[in-house]
Amino acid sequence: MDAEFNRTYITLGGYVGVDKYGYLYFVILLALYLLILCTNLTIIYVICIHRNLHEPMYIFIAALSVNSVLFSTTIYPKLFIDVLSQRQIISHSACMFQYFMFYSLSTSDILLLSAMAYDRYVSICKPLQYSTIMGRITVTVLLTVAWLIPAVKVAVAIVVNSKQKLCDFTTDGFFCNNKVYRLYCVQSTFLNLYGLISMLNVVAVPAILIIFTYIKIFIITYHSCFEVRKKATETCLPHLMVLMCWFFLCVFDVISARLESDLPKSVHVIMSLQVVVYGPLFNPIIYGVKMKEISKHIKRLLCHLSTKSI
Repeated sequence: MDAEFNRTYITLGGYVGVDKYGYLYFVILLALYLLILCTNLTIIYVICIHRNLHEPMYIFIAALSVNSVLFSTTIYPKLFIDVLSQRQIISHSACMFQYFMFYSLSTSDILLLSAMAYDRYVSICKPLQYSTIMGRITVTVLLTVAWLIPAVKVAVAIVVNSKQKLCDFTTDGFFCNNKVYRLYCVQSTFLNLYGLISMLNVVAVPAILIIFTYIKIFIITYHSCFEVRKKATETCLPHLMVLMCWFFLCVFDVISARLESDLPKSVHVIMSLQVVVYGPLFNPIIYGVKMKEISKHIKRLLCHLSTKSI
């Protein structure tokens, strides 16, 4: 076992009724995956081809959609295989890769949302300095930080954890999240402390920044004219909706990872599905419907496609 544990296969025991409803699950998951790809790729395409959308706010939205595509592609294809298989297993290395993508991209989302909050703050509270503050270099640095820091933090945890041995080989989830830590023989004190510090750095600090920026935005818009309040509502409301969605997804993930294993599997499935469906699917829908400029270009694209097909 000492020489082989990194090649160990882990059983994903969170599936319910695969023998009876496997094909139904496959159709539902495939429909969700295709819908996620279509909505997010549409957002990315519209932002890329229209020069008036080459602004920081829309660039961050496109980055969120890129994250959603990568996140879904990491999770869903494996689900397709599992619901049609007699045994739902995953290799230890593949599980760690899925874990890495899951948490690095999820953490990247909150940093991108923080960058968007800062962008809205500068746009509304310091409009005359906006072009200077939110220049190309600033946007590039914010994107780099949002993608690089989470990847490094999660990678460090995985490298340290790779030295731990497995004593259990069955997790009650259907993809690799924090539940995999229950499989190790010894719980690492260093990793627990590292995880707490990392959470404070990449979750608590951005949350404080977001709260601060929106308090400032609220104060400024409250004392401004109707047009300023209208503009702030149009751009900030979708952002707040996505933030609330991200917050609840984090709560679902934390709760599902901490739930006792004797609870019904259906509860675990429902909790886990919140994480892999809501964010990747709702984000592009919210921005596509609520963001006026994006919505306008999407409608034109759909009209062009329908006219061309006729």
